[in-house]
Amino acid sequence: MGLKDLRNKKWFSLMTNIYVLVLSVFVIWMVFFDTNSVFIHWELKKEIKNLEKQREFLREEIAKDKKVIEKLSDKKELEKFAREQYYLKKKNEEIYLIEYEDSLKNEKNE
Repeated sequence: MGLKDLRNKKWFSLMTNIYVLVLSVFVIWMVFFDTNSVFIHWELKKEIKNLEKQREFLREEIAKDKKVIEKLSDKKELEKFAREQYYLKKKNEEIYLIEYEDSLKNEKNE
């Protein structure tokens, strides 16, 4: 199988065509080496999806916080919140914290 036989093969003439070579080099360059390569696009799409999930989560948190703020605009609700969360009290008032045994974290020593 000499060079003449090889040149007569259909696939060889197709692969040595200048347009095919240039196109192949271009495709390889765009897929692997370019700053806008396919791999970078995939990574950016993943990042966009993660950011969209985070945005949706934060929107839900903002909606919850708006409900809490709206609820706390009432003076009685604000006082209730302060008493429950921060254990605030009025003058001459005592606070007793009651903790149930099943709500405590017990370490078993075995």
